[in-house]
Amino acid sequence: MIKKLLTMFAILAMAASGTASAATDANGAKNDEKVPRITLNNGVKMPQFGLGTYALDDRGTAYNAVLTALTNGYRHIDTAHAYQNEKSVGKAIKDSGIPRKEIWITSKLWPTEYSNAEEALTKMLDRLGLDYIDLVYLHQPVGEYMKAWDALVKAQKEGKVRAIGISNFDRVEKLYDSFIAEVKVKPQTMQLECHPYAQRKHWQEKLKADNIQQENWFPLGGRESRGAILKDETLEKIAKAKGKSIAQIIIRWHIQEGFSVIPGASNPDYIKENIEVFDWNLTDEEMETIRGLNKEQLFFNPPAESMERFYLNRKLPD
Repeated sequence: MIKKLLTMFAILAMAASGTASAATDANGAKNDEKVPRITLNNGVKMPQFGLGTYALDDRGTAYNAVLTALTNGYRHIDTAHAYQNEKSVGKAIKDSGIPRKEIWITSKLWPTEYSNAEEALTKMLDRLGLDYIDLVYLHQPVGEYMKAWDALVKAQKEGKVRAIGISNFDRVEKLYDSFIAEVKVKPQTMQLECHPYAQRKHWQEKLKADNIQQENWFPLGGRESRGAILKDETLEKIAKAKGKSIAQIIIRWHIQEGFSVIPGASNPDYIKENIEVFDWNLTDEEMETIRGLNKEQLFFNPPAESMERFYLNRKLPD
């Protein structure tokens, strides 16, 4: 009897050991993750959905939002030096108790840092309390962005950064074209404004042709939209038919289009709601209906020249 019990314990121990070793892969993905991962053009896998932290302050809001998100299954957090909340993001990651390799962290360099990007990356790591960052963007296409890009490529080779990308380079297409033609290492991702009212059809095709993953900010329209998309009658009908919120319908549309999407939220209920989009689908007809809402209407579209002056004159504290 004792011999049988010992055999059973041995079998259970082997099973447990096998489960533990298979729990995560080299990209930090857990077998039971609810969020799918997208393979980038350098082979690195990024969670397709995450939490955006734009406008979440460093006085508790960002910390609480990130901790709530991680507790509810999020494994992708998007921040930036310009958001001034990296320290709170880093603290929430640490306090979550979740292994670092399971969490995807994105941040962004500001244009005033481009001329000394290597030092800026070191300071970014310090603010976040990390020894590597999963993805770093050039936040805006102004200033010495080519010099900064070379620094990101170097940091990637050194293992300080796993993926590198560009943000808002859609504002001037000629600039994007010349950048892509000149760089030796292509971006893995590009961030831009995209939602049902501005589906960026041209940029969808362009980024696919260049094998660059599209990641969308303001996926629900953002503050400047004043909730316009969330009041859309067509989306409301689909939401009622599905028993979902309009926000969930929009996020699911982004997911099925193959985009990476990072809706921002600080309300715990919205944070929990936004991730509940992976156990159901929109029909082909519903997807086409949402595609029909496209107006290419950007909600954040300031004059390029005035914004360039602002970006280059805005100094950020370390």
